[in-house]
Amino acid sequence: MDTKEIRRLIALEDGHWWYRERREILRRELRALGRPGVAVDVGAAGGGNTRVLAEAGWDATATDTCETALEIARQRGISAVRADARALPFETGSVDLVTAFDVLEHIREDHLVTEEIARVLAPGGHALIAVPCDMTLWSSHDDAVGHLRRYRRESLTVVVEKAGLEVDRIWSWNVLLRPLVTWHRRRSVGSDLRRMPGLLNTGLSAVVRAERYLPVRSLRGVSLFLRARLGR
Repeated sequence: MDTKEIRRLIALEDGHWWYRERREILRRELRALGRPGVAVDVGAAGGGNTRVLAEAGWDATATDTCETALEIARQRGISAVRADARALPFETGSVDLVTAFDVLEHIREDHLVTEEIARVLAPGGHALIAVPCDMTLWSSHDDAVGHLRRYRRESLTVVVEKAGLEVDRIWSWNVLLRPLVTWHRRRSVGSDLRRMPGLLNTGLSAVVRAERYLPVRSLRGVSLFLRARLGR
């Protein structure tokens, strides 16, 4: 993702329904993991998810390749280092949790990313990964934000397990809005990263929040989430 798109993301993420609900997913996963430890947020942009980690008590560091994004993260009081996801500057076995939201789809050698995640994790450590799913949803948005692929459950599981990680669970997100997203992206041009009118943002938030309570995670959505761990 180029600097322009990263700036746009950072400007939107605190209020946009998509990013707000994803942060809630992260919070729920952190509660399930229990006692906090050392965390690395890969591809963190301005550190929106890194803040969630820190607020939950994790010793969290943001990493990204974009110095502009990292400077914004530092201005927010977030520890941030420049790093390629394929060569993380952390010692082997030194990290308890790695988050990588919307990272793998940007990197041709996605297996190198998952291998690095596995390398830096301590035995029993966890990875939380999110990616766009289903190539039938490919649109100009994917081109604009620098995606190389969208994943199926099988392809995401393979690249994670080949790195030596054990998949705890994998689930779909943004299921209820998939028909609307499909319709919109077939007609739109360029990135979807734009400010939403207030009422529309509120309405979409309400719909996607409903997925917290409905049995839809096994259905096709717009994104996939995966939680994995390194065996002891």
